Amino acid sequence: MVAQGRTRTVLARRGVRSAALAAVVLLAGASVAFVTTESTPGTRVEEHTHRVPERPGSAEQVDIDTSLYLPLRTPAPAVLLAPGFGADKDSVDEQARELAADGFVVQTFSPRGFGGSSGRIGLNDPDREVADARHLLDRLAARPEVRLDGDGDPRVAAVGASYGGALSLMLAGTDRRVDAVVPVATYHDLGESLVPNAARGGDAEARTPAAGSGGTGVFKSGWSGLFFSAGLDHRLSADPGSYSGTSGGLDEDVEAVCGRFTEEVCRIYVDVVTTGTTTAATAALLHRLSPASVAGSITAPTLLVQGEQDTLFGLDQADATARRIASAGGDVQVVWFAGGHDAGMPGPDLRATISRWLRFRLTGAEENPFGAFEYDVQGAVRPEGAVSVRTVRAADYPGLRTDRVSRREVPLSGSERVIAKPPGGLPAAISGIPGLNALVSGATALLPPESLDPAGQSAAFDSAPLSDQLLVTGATTVRLRVSSVGAPGDGVLFAKLYDVGPDGTKTLPGSAVAPVRLPPLPEDGTPVEVVVALPGVVHPVESGHRLRLVVGTTDQGFRATVADPAVYRVGVVGALSVPSVPAVPTASAWPIGQLLGIVLVPAVAAALLALLAARQRRGRDVDPSLRDTPLVVDGLVRVLPDGTTAVDGLSLRVERGQVFGLLGPNGAGKTTTLRMLMGLITPDGGEIRVFGVRVTPGAPVLSRVGCFVEAAGFLPHLTGRTNLELHWAATGRPAADAHLAEALEIAALGDAVDRPVRTYSQGMRQRLAIARAMLGLPDLLVLDEPTNGLDPPQIRRLREVLRRYAATGRAVLVSSHLLAEVEATCTHIAIVHRGVLVADGPVVELAASGDELTFAVDRPEEAGAVLRALTGVSDVDVRDGLVHADLAGIGAATALAELVRAGISVRHAVPRRRLEDAFLRLVGEVR
Repeated sequence: MVAQGRTRTVLARRGVRSAALAAVVLLAGASVAFVTTESTPGTRVEEHTHRVPERPGSAEQVDIDTSLYLPLRTPAPAVLLAPGFGADKDSVDEQARELAADGFVVQTFSPRGFGGSSGRIGLNDPDREVADARHLLDRLAARPEVRLDGDGDPRVAAVGASYGGALSLMLAGTDRRVDAVVPVATYHDLGESLVPNAARGGDAEARTPAAGSGGTGVFKSGWSGLFFSAGLDHRLSADPGSYSGTSGGLDEDVEAVCGRFTEEVCRIYVDVVTTGTTTAATAALLHRLSPASVAGSITAPTLLVQGEQDTLFGLDQADATARRIASAGGDVQVVWFAGGHDAGMPGPDLRATISRWLRFRLTGAEENPFGAFEYDVQGAVRPEGAVSVRTVRAADYPGLRTDRVSRREVPLSGSERVIAKPPGGLPAAISGIPGLNALVSGATALLPPESLDPAGQSAAFDSAPLSDQLLVTGATTVRLRVSSVGAPGDGVLFAKLYDVGPDGTKTLPGSAVAPVRLPPLPEDGTPVEVVVALPGVVHPVESGHRLRLVVGTTDQGFRATVADPAVYRVGVVGALSVPSVPAVPTASAWPIGQLLGIVLVPAVAAALLALLAARQRRGRDVDPSLRDTPLVVDGLVRVLPDGTTAVDGLSLRVERGQVFGLLGPNGAGKTTTLRMLMGLITPDGGEIRVFGVRVTPGAPVLSRVGCFVEAAGFLPHLTGRTNLELHWAATGRPAADAHLAEALEIAALGDAVDRPVRTYSQGMRQRLAIARAMLGLPDLLVLDEPTNGLDPPQIRRLREVLRRYAATGRAVLVSSHLLAEVEATCTHIAIVHRGVLVADGPVVELAASGDELTFAVDRPEEAGAVLRALTGVSDVDVRDGLVHADLAGIGAATALAELVRAGISVRHAVPRRRLEDAFLRLVGEVR
């Protein structure tokens, strides 16, 4: 599994890598080498290379590269931990160490064809990869550190993500020694995943929430191409001459075409990619390589963890596996999490809970931390850009042991429409980008509607605005009536369900699309009806929103059978059937009836006290007297993990109209202070208030703050303009409020704004980052070292921009260690050294403090000589017709008297304004 936010998905070194808390198995055999290394405290790691038969009974051998993690206390139960497709054992090192720290012996490996392992990729062939896993069970059973259930029978769990998750299921279905299984974001049937068909047919409604369909479907070319490319031999591009390809077809070019895949697997891919569908033989072989072939034999307790953001292996795959295991009497629990191949694998919290589940199943030392069915509900985007997520628990997974899932009927309006498939299927509708859908989902709002669903190729059917919230929990179904207009073509359509807001904004939950291979269509135009199971999602549709069903003829993520044009007449019969599973937050999943009888009165009292405390906290969280003050910092303290105090009792105040400089040497605590201001880290003491509201991580008031702290992060392959547009789209606020034109004017990038950011210089990136901070014209603008990388003309222009910005009644906070720039730009400053405030106030006052004076006289050189002759006067400097002198030893009155006595006319004498001197003096005082 992979921590959310670090998406390392199934596909390999060349693309997104699968780094999962995936624990699966591996090969074993004769150990030809091993190395013991030190690991985290209490954990040892042994590196082994095992040699196993290429196939059962084969004289040919394959080397498997493995690592064995040994915990502090043994004997202990074991976990077989495997990487996803395209990755090696190193990709699961972090998760292996976590499990070892929790007391498990952990076996990791590089699968055949990846990392340091030899052999060819058989896609979890029972005679290859699954046999390798059984060999590893033998190895674990021979280790004295592993707890045994009997002779040759280790106490062991098989855990894996994606490719590894399928292997864990197949091992559990063929080897009774497996005591628990945790497959994550994996498939039930590889053929149904890569060549799906959403056409269900018949009248029976599915009992379970996310039941899909089956049969020969439409080739998922986008994902499959990435999948296949991850198994190509890297030598092909490095030395193409080593392959002597001919025109004789696959038989003569198998190594060049197939890379590290077995010839059997390669033939499957070539068959599907050239025809766009599967033959009966291909479907049978894919079934043999899938958990579907053994799921009915799994008796070990199984925790199915499936991603809600997964266009590769959707919720329907876990649904099918759950049904098969339950029908055979197996113990199965289901968890849907807010991630998947499009959004990242489980993060640390979910990984830790899975580890508790493994202890429950393998040692009995824990209570079961999961219910029968849990799922994540993603809410609105928070001000800092993260999405709120809550986990809820249902009484059971509907349809397994209880009644079928409840459904709500949502009527659709719209008459039959005629839609056309263009020659070659181009242009094709755009629904998402495999593996990146969660990252770029907001970008679809920037595309013209004809790119998402090309005009003439799609028909839309809308519901009325909903009167209350509807939580879609699984696969919505709809009945279509379809007829051909002329030649029926290949009989392929694509259906998807949008959430449409009152302002017309469309959201495609999970970027999910349902490919539909229609039954034969009569050439005379007689319609046929088909029930379509849309992809399973978890998505709250708010009151006032509408559901929109779009049926089209193309989608760029799929390849239909033929390229001939076709025309269809499409209509909807009846209403959308939307599944909904009632659930409660996991924190409340307790035996409520018993608790009411035992602790009703204390609970009510506690609730009243909690309500009172919450009101008091809310009262403290807002200071009405500061509602018009952009920033107040009071007694701020931050202690670093090594015990160093980075910020020590810092207090300052920024008012409207000010350009406020936070000035200090490197390491003074400036950036740490700004990170606390933005809610990125939490203070150890004191508080920060923005417009009277106390700042906490994700506080809504931060939406009034624009910031640029530390390095600027942009998507390098996109243009500067698109980066700004995407950033604003992620806030969910209207595009008109972005003031994009003003931001682009500030960036002053000219034509470069429409070039990819990867071509930008450091200064150009810096200007783009400042412009991004100014999007929406925030009331408080926070900039960390904004002049880094800028040339002098750009610095001068930035000064003017910041002054004008503050003059509109807003405030600007600038952090810098450049004295001259702060003096030239800021109206007020706070000088910080080693986390301590040493001075603050207007720049002119701080710069003028001290005993240095500047004299305007009629004879500067003579005045300089007079002052140098006086005892107690130092640092006399005559420059540009002015005389500067330090009068600390005698005072200004004495110096003026001596100049007048010498006959020199003094027009005026003023304090010398040099911020540099004041800064050095103040910093020196606290050294």
